[in-house]
Amino acid sequence: MTVDPRLVRRAVELIAKADGLIITAGAGMGVDSGLPDFRGPEGFWGAYPALGRAKIRFEDIAHPQAFEDDPTLAWGFYGHRLNLYRATEPHEGFHLLWEMAARLPYGAFVFTSNVDGQFQKAGYPESRIVECHGSIHYLQCLDACTAAIWPADGFEPQVDEKRCRLTSPLPRCPRCGGLARPNVLMFGDGGWIDGRTGAQGARLAEWLKRVARPVVIEIGAGSAIPSVRRFGEAQGCPMIRINPNEWQVRRPMDVGLPLGALEAIKTIVSAL
Repeated sequence: MTVDPRLVRRAVELIAKADGLIITAGAGMGVDSGLPDFRGPEGFWGAYPALGRAKIRFEDIAHPQAFEDDPTLAWGFYGHRLNLYRATEPHEGFHLLWEMAARLPYGAFVFTSNVDGQFQKAGYPESRIVECHGSIHYLQCLDACTAAIWPADGFEPQVDEKRCRLTSPLPRCPRCGGLARPNVLMFGDGGWIDGRTGAQGARLAEWLKRVARPVVIEIGAGSAIPSVRRFGEAQGCPMIRINPNEWQVRRPMDVGLPLGALEAIKTIVSAL
């Protein structure tokens, strides 16, 4: 897609004046790596045909009750995603974005709703990332018998993709022996253990105290689940919104680029 060069120049000007970059990212950040973004029921069912045949929506399977009602189906879905994220290599835009931020006095801090761990896999330091919906790479007790979470490193899910069912043993809580679930915030989730995300948020708050001229660069964050958009807009600083479908901005100080993540990042880097 052809973008007005004036918008690109305005984005470059905002970054040139900044002393720190707040990277706010939604599912659209991973599309260029080959990850699905689950846009709408048809997109979700296209990625998971077994759930489509059963007319099970994303909101239904991404719910703690799914683990209570049908744990092998729930873990079939999340086990497949865990395997997919482990196998996926972050696209070049991740690296270009970090190199761009490295030119600024305070670098960058990431705030993302993605649970895929792609920023860490791309080499971003753990100390500069907030995963506001948690991470699929960590587990917790379904019954929250303890506030502890633990890495999913030892869990190697085997999934029958045609049926979207886990065929290997279910993961268990090491404390009570009950069913373990991903440490991700689901729909209608009152049992999510948010200690890790809370610690990440505290580190971000300390970083923001030092940054005088931040700029938000929002990538692939939609309005359907607006956690990332709300956070970015609440910072009260200029924003560069990158989104091929929902790029519109309301404030005069902001810039909207109707592009995908990788194309937009390459375009900005080339113009810097």
